[in-house]
Amino acid sequence: MIDHLQNLINNESALMLYFTHEGCNVCKVLKPKIRQLLNEKFPKISFHEFDTEKSPEISAQLSIFSVPTILVYFNGSEFYRLSRHINVKELTLSLERPYNMLFE
Repeated sequence: MIDHLQNLINNESALMLYFTHEGCNVCKVLKPKIRQLLNEKFPKISFHEFDTEKSPEISAQLSIFSVPTILVYFNGSEFYRLSRHINVKELTLSLERPYNMLFE
């Protein structure tokens, strides 16, 4: 699974990793908002979800200590990390410039 994740990071121009687990109610409310944001404003960002309870080795590898956590990668480098209190508007503003530079 870690090899699959590393392959995603290395081969996707823009990647969002969404870390959650079954008991996280905030995650369940936030995820559709994030998916909608990506579909409407950032369609070239690839979205991948990971359950921290089912994949603890990935969580440990990336130092994920709470959920929800979002990691955004551009060209293989971590660009943005948000945990727990995630503001969709703040995320949107943070992604606009690098996304536009990469894809426009």
